Amino acid sequence: MGQELNQWTAEELPAVIPIFPLAGVLLLPGGRLPLNIFEPRYLEMTQDAMASQRIIGMIQPADPFSRDFEPETYHTGCAGLISEFEETADNRILITLTGVCRFDVANELPREGLPYRRVAARYQSFACDLIRGNAIALDGDLLISALKKFFDARGMSADWSAIDELCNEDLMTNFAMACPFGPSEKQALLECRETNERSAMFQALLEMAAHERDGMEGATAPQ
Repeated sequence: MGQELNQWTAEELPAVIPIFPLAGVLLLPGGRLPLNIFEPRYLEMTQDAMASQRIIGMIQPADPFSRDFEPETYHTGCAGLISEFEETADNRILITLTGVCRFDVANELPREGLPYRRVAARYQSFACDLIRGNAIALDGDLLISALKKFFDARGMSADWSAIDELCNEDLMTNFAMACPFGPSEKQALLECRETNERSAMFQALLEMAAHERDGMEGATAPQ
């Protein structure tokens, strides 16, 4: 069923890909994103992707509050490989996308009778995404410390023993995708050029969110 993850080069990735605009959803290279596909146009998109190279581009609407049927999108998204696929009895498709490489949108293509959108994708600026563990040096202790403060501020719990088993890059990727940041913050994380830059921004977002919650809990209403 086509090439597997980490076997691509920027030149081998498909130049034209379908896009799935979804506000507040972040896919990063190496991350895994489960999706429940039920809308007819995206069911057809998924079936067509499975029949070709299994690549779908996740991208956010530029305006997360837009109610347009086809909203304007950001210029940068992430191409994901359909790594798991299951059809349900009620005509839904459950898939998992594994992030392969970010892309810039060169232009959106004519519809040509298709119900979903396609873009010409450019990967060259993000070729580093295709090199797993490429010369990064993340401080796992700092990441976990910031995560614990964030979780404590929100009354959330986690299995920290299991988290300790993740490599630092996987730790940052998984939690950056999962943490409840706003769409613009998630887009900023996506567009960071290097993993170290993304890690620094991720920690800053965690710390700001924890401080904001602390400030709210320490404030009193005016009498």
